[in-house]
Parts: sequence; C-alpha cells; structure tokens
Amino acid sequence: MADYRVKKVAFDDIAPNRKRGGDLRAMLTPSTVGAESGFMGVATLQPDEVITEHFHPYSEEFLYVAAGQLRVRLNGEPLDMHAGEAVLIPSGVRHRLHNDADEAATVVFFLSPLAPRPDLGHVDTETAPGAPVPVPVAGEAR
Repeated sequence: MADYRVKKVAFDDIAPNRKRGGDLRAMLTPSTVGAESGFMGVATLQPDEVITEHFHPYSEEFLYVAAGQLRVRLNGEPLDMHAGEAVLIPSGVRHRLHNDADEAATVVFFLSPLAPRPDLGHVDTETAPGAPVPVPVAGEAR
C-alpha cells in the first residue's frame, strides 16, 4: 500500500482572514495538511467587498469563480469573471478582486510553488478599507 497522508479540512475548521477584505480561508496549506508544493483556499466576497491589491513574487495563482461574479484587476486592467470561469495569474502580477454585483461571490484559489518563507509569499500594494495604516519603523526599508 502507498505511504501517504490524507487530511480532510472543512470550511468551518478554518478561521476567516479579513485582513485584506472579504472572507478568505487558506484551507490546504503547509500548516493545516503538510502541503509541500502550494496551497489552496476559498474566498467569499459579499456585494461591494474587495480583496485588496497584492502580488505573489514566487507563486502563480489559479483562480476559479465557483459562484457569483466579480471584477479582477490585473496590473490595473479589469477582467470580469463569472461562475464557472478560471484565470491564471502569473507570479509578480498585481491583482485585486471586487464583487461589484448584487450577490455573494465565491472564489477558489490555488498558489504554487510555495515561497521560500511564508512572509515572502504575499506583497500588499493597497491597504484594506478600515485597516490601520502601517507605521514605519526607524531604519526599516519601505
């Protein structure tokens, strides 16, 4: 028999991360299931919610709209997406998700490969509405 480990993760097992907007849950990750090549999650955006602009310097992002519709901005260019559509976001491409519809949108995402360290995997280029503005630390590069 093959030597492998299987761990099932339920949506409700993962606490929502709202730091960048929406309800984002990284479900299959190195810390939750021991993933070694990437990670997968689900984001839910209510009407007029956003996931703020960011990019991944080491990873491609595979994005699939499972329900609803939204507008994705890729390096500032709009791309309207509907349920059943997917897009590949190359590493280094700035992207922002906005639900400009009247119903919730659900997006499944997968990023691969993993960054060398978790803190290097995600670069914010926009602050979430209502989030505190970061205070620069003396001697810290911005």
